[in-house]
Amino acid sequence: MKIKSVITNTFLNFPGWHTPRKIVVIESDDWGSIRMPSKEVKQKLQQSGIMLENDPYSLFDTQADDKDLEALFEVLCSVKDKNGRYAVMTADTNVANPDFDKIKASDYQQYFYEPFTYTLKRNPDGDKTFQLWKQGIASGVFYPQSHGREHVNVRRWLHDLREKHANVRLWFDMGSYGTSYLVDKAQRGHYMTAFDSAMPEDIAFYNQSIEEGLNLFESIFGYRSESFIATTYCWPLEIEPVLIMNGVKYLQGTVIQNIPVDNGEKFRKKKNNFQGVKSKSGLIHLMRNVYFEPAQNPGFDWIGNCLRRIDIAFRCSKPATISMHRLNVIGRLVEENRTRNLALLKQLLKEIVKRWPDVEFMNSAELGRLVEGK
Repeated sequence: MKIKSVITNTFLNFPGWHTPRKIVVIESDDWGSIRMPSKEVKQKLQQSGIMLENDPYSLFDTQADDKDLEALFEVLCSVKDKNGRYAVMTADTNVANPDFDKIKASDYQQYFYEPFTYTLKRNPDGDKTFQLWKQGIASGVFYPQSHGREHVNVRRWLHDLREKHANVRLWFDMGSYGTSYLVDKAQRGHYMTAFDSAMPEDIAFYNQSIEEGLNLFESIFGYRSESFIATTYCWPLEIEPVLIMNGVKYLQGTVIQNIPVDNGEKFRKKKNNFQGVKSKSGLIHLMRNVYFEPAQNPGFDWIGNCLRRIDIAFRCSKPATISMHRLNVIGRLVEENRTRNLALLKQLLKEIVKRWPDVEFMNSAELGRLVEGK
């Protein structure tokens, strides 16, 4: 890590809540969402001329199957902290996916969704897969939290479907909303940012979506989500009261937040969401300060970079919160992706407990409670 990066990371870690304890949290976004439905769909898109090579999510990301989860849990159980606890992954989950048949039947005028567990059932061994989710939760290595109802900008997506944008309809017919500007340069932005508008009609839709998503989360998992992370770290401040009213206390994210100021064209950057600092609405920020994303850049030294960032966090008396998106553990589309990245994760975890034998593994809600003094 270059001197400038060390200084920058030290500066970002210094403000906010401090603790002498060496805490490691792993936060992983996008669980539950469809993205690329299958190998067959991926192949058809490529044969139709869609260039997927620039987008790692299109290449690797899909719903986890039983092999993905079993391999992930094996890695998490390969280490224990000073309290004898396994490493735990906070699985930030989109609890719903679009119901493509109903949307098409409405001539793209209305939006319908289904619980992600219904989507899972259409995959091979889908029933077994969700049982593995439950086993991971019960064993303490897998802890879902809310990533919103779905990972799609619903109103923009429906608009473009009605306008018959060619590639959008093509992806829709394949059972996905996963196209992005990395794949289609003609597309404005992408559909993954669910909360990118400040317009009153959009805010009203977001608030309804958030409330429905958090209630669905509880019906699926049996508990309320105490933390929340907006898709792509972008959200208007106006949605925060609804989060609080529905039981959310903590906001996962980075130090930087993109705040929309119009209908999704312009944003202002808020750069002080430091660890443990409260927002104006009263939500507590949980700041990510370590990044492990080998699927996005296989040639980068992720282990070395993570260890240096963890060391800086601990020297600043801060928890080390590792951001690691779901695509890093998925092998349904490309098995080597899972094998390679989980081997790196295992190596990283073993080095963490070796270097810091007094380390403690926590999920995001536990960290939030600690920050709050509960």
